[in-house]
Amino acid sequence: QVQLVETGGGLVQPGGSLRLSCAASGIILSISTVGWYRQAPGKQRELVAAVARGGSINYADSVKGRFTISRDTANNQWYLQMNSLKPEDTAVYYCNADVFTGGGWSPYWGQGTQVTVSS
Repeated sequence: QVQLVETGGGLVQPGGSLRLSCAASGIILSISTVGWYRQAPGKQRELVAAVARGGSINYADSVKGRFTISRDTANNQWYLQMNSLKPEDTAVYYCNADVFTGGGWSPYWGQGTQVTVSS
């Protein structure tokens, strides 16, 4: 069993910063791509940022230049530094990873953490 646990959400004023963390635990032989998604009320879940094991990074256009994804491969953790936050960044943020547990590769999700940007 694999668990992903996010921390770091909360309420922040426009222009502020937050740092999200995700830690994976359980029977993990390897993790390939890790990422962050978000879902705002009434909208579909969307990719925010992802980083492959080899280091290539993909960002949603809406967060380029403001958000930075990073990973600590040795410790199965990854992060999302969010700067210059805007009200439209308000959403539940989920971490995601493609994990090899021995029986094959499967996607796993965290439980989500609320990020609210409001004055």
